[in-house]
Amino acid sequence: MKGDQGSVLVVDDNEVNRDLLARRLQRQGHAVTVAEDGVQALQLMRSQPFDLVLLDIMMPQMNGYQVLENLKADENLRHIPVIMISAVDDIDSIVRCIELGAEDYLSKPFNPVLLKARISACLEKKRLRDQEQTYLRELALEKEKSERLLLNILPGPIAQRLKQGEITIADSFAEVTVMFADLVGFTKLSAHLSPAELVELLNEIFSAFDELADRYGLEKIKTIGDAYMVVGGLPKETNDHAEKIAQMAIDIQAAIAKMRTKGGQPLSIRIGIHTGPVEAGVIGTKKFTYDLWGDTVNTASRMESQGVPGGIQVTVATYERLRDKYVFEERGVISVKGKGDMMTYLLVGRKG
Repeated sequence: MKGDQGSVLVVDDNEVNRDLLARRLQRQGHAVTVAEDGVQALQLMRSQPFDLVLLDIMMPQMNGYQVLENLKADENLRHIPVIMISAVDDIDSIVRCIELGAEDYLSKPFNPVLLKARISACLEKKRLRDQEQTYLRELALEKEKSERLLLNILPGPIAQRLKQGEITIADSFAEVTVMFADLVGFTKLSAHLSPAELVELLNEIFSAFDELADRYGLEKIKTIGDAYMVVGGLPKETNDHAEKIAQMAIDIQAAIAKMRTKGGQPLSIRIGIHTGPVEAGVIGTKKFTYDLWGDTVNTASRMESQGVPGGIQVTVATYERLRDKYVFEERGVISVKGKGDMMTYLLVGRKG
């Protein structure tokens, strides 16, 4: 639709009236299509776009009321404005047309000035409606992009709470399982990689970890350099969080064993796991971060940093929850920074 001009469908069973109206509209610069009955009109509307329909009421087979009802019941056609035209000029007919969804009503014979004004008004409304729909579609796309970005940063339930207006989000969890995974010797390795190669390698590694976290329903918290932090049992509490973390840790070791740098160098990873209570919440106002705090987080981090390259070190708390389903090797008592002497175990694999 361009300016005050539009694509108009004229529906009238009287050939003289139909042609007279079509020529008048063409002189005004409109593109005009004609239909001699309601069935043909609906077929045309479903096959090509129109900006306005001028619809006669008294027609055989399907009268104007029936065409209007069909049009407004169709999700793809209901937005097209309709001006009803009729030799019958009574209030009941006008009211019925408006109730069925007609934009306007004109009585025959037409006043040329009034006809032009009514058509121009309808086309302007149609143009504004089309513009509004375009803006709404663009807004919906932008909203979808924003929500996807938010879900990349925050867990789904947490993002929903933020959207609902919660300002401070802080929760306590009686028991979760936290895992830290850190690439062994990566600082030395990265010295031989270009920035692009370094980012590409980390992206390959962490993307594989993300897929595993999604598979087991775990929540990735963050990456810190070449370290990866993930937790099970929140924000939705579960009973099998330790088992899921253990399985992800085993799969991580298997995935890393298959990876190589572009120079063909193998990779090794050290993993630490601990089970216990944590506090979790959202910090920041411009850049949101969902994070965990508490001794459980610190202990899991120590299990990783003081663990065995290529191994999965766990605390007694985690071992007790998994011993019936998984195979462990006793590492023994080690001195843990900030914790003193602790008994630890190395997760080997799943039983059976």
